[in-house]
Amino acid sequence: MSATKNTASDRPAKEPQEQSAAAPSPFPAIADYAFLSNCHTGALVAPDGAIDWLCVPRFDAPSVFGSLLDRQAGSFRLGPFGVNHPTTRIYEPGTNVLVTTWKTPSGWILVRDALTIGPRDHEDKIIPHTRALPDYGADHMLVRTVLGLEGRVAVELVCEPAFDYGRVSAQWTAVDGDGHAADASGAGQTIRLCSDLSLGIEGNSVRARHLPTTAIAPPLNGRRSPSKV
Repeated sequence: MSATKNTASDRPAKEPQEQSAAAPSPFPAIADYAFLSNCHTGALVAPDGAIDWLCVPRFDAPSVFGSLLDRQAGSFRLGPFGVNHPTTRIYEPGTNVLVTTWKTPSGWILVRDALTIGPRDHEDKIIPHTRALPDYGADHMLVRTVLGLEGRVAVELVCEPAFDYGRVSAQWTAVDGDGHAADASGAGQTIRLCSDLSLGIEGNSVRARHLPTTAIAPPLNGRRSPSKV
């Protein structure tokens, strides 16, 4: 009487398990992202108000916000606290300025996002031009503003960059000691966040929360060192 012993090589290989089409994805559909650009780089803004993709200062530079690909690769959210679904999202007619309207149980706010372009009256030291200077060029600045429309809404800012496609966590340093500017550094890059809100450094992120009235809330600017993005 003889016995045979099954080995791993004798067993049929298991077929790879495919993810169920019904399983929810942690990532928004690419069609749900809004696109901002200053002709040198571009940002993708998720429906929840988070910038999930941005490379500075050029399209081919490593990302500083890369949550589009990896939830740990950096993002920058500005929106109402505890509310992730906007009421409307449109572009200002004739512009690349994103306008997002938020309705909450306590009121309404409007957020504007843009990678700004302005008159070119000096040489661009961040991305030098080899040809004649255009009349308008990139300010190398991401600008985010909040407008209170009705009631009082708690606005939350969470800025958590991760440099070199998420491989390097940000190291934050307060600027000028007034709590309204901070530099994030990593992988040979530095970006600056400026705001009229009081910023708090918490590990690899900067956070702020504000309860605006129906007046214009403080502008929120993201800038690249030494003074712009």
